Amino acid sequence: MSVIIASGMIGVGKSTLTGILAKELGSKAFYEPVTENKILPLYYAEPKRFGFDLQIYFLNKRFRLIKEALEDNNNVLDRSIYEDALFTKQNYESGNMLEEEYDIYLDLLDNMMSEINATAKQRPDLLIFLDADIDTILERIKKRGRDFEQVDDKPELIEYYKNIWKRYREWYNEYDVSPKMRIDLENHDLSNPEDVDIIIKQIKDKIKEI
Repeated sequence: MSVIIASGMIGVGKSTLTGILAKELGSKAFYEPVTENKILPLYYAEPKRFGFDLQIYFLNKRFRLIKEALEDNNNVLDRSIYEDALFTKQNYESGNMLEEEYDIYLDLLDNMMSEINATAKQRPDLLIFLDADIDTILERIKKRGRDFEQVDDKPELIEYYKNIWKRYREWYNEYDVSPKMRIDLENHDLSNPEDVDIIIKQIKDKIKEI
């Protein structure tokens, strides 16, 4: 019985693995709110106007999801509050948030983390970082087909994705809230049953280890 987080870059395969893993482990899947997020397409169209709104929206949703997941002890989450600040820092440094807004966000995040740390479970059991190179990521974003995510004639969006990709590596190296592991989705494909079997075995072996 474990609470597991699937983390990683936009388009890398978090939602797919979350579903596969939840079914394999007989647990509940918690998916990141995207389709019902009305701010997200607005942000992609006008990031400087909607940067703060988007980060507060996601922070609130991820806070609610991690609290619910930690109450049970047999869940898989598609991204989580632990990587939320990664995106907010990128927005702030890109000029999409005022310093005052960034300070408000950090204060709110600190309050939320204090509440999470005060719960009975306190933290997830395992964080899984899904990794692939940036060209593979961009190809998967294109294949997924969400209009607002597409990079055609949007050099600034390509740069955003590249920056987030770099930040994820730094974030994963520094992450110390729980045990963690890296899954190679550059050389493994979640649509290939043989690759899925390899990945599931790696995860189960890690769970036994911890």
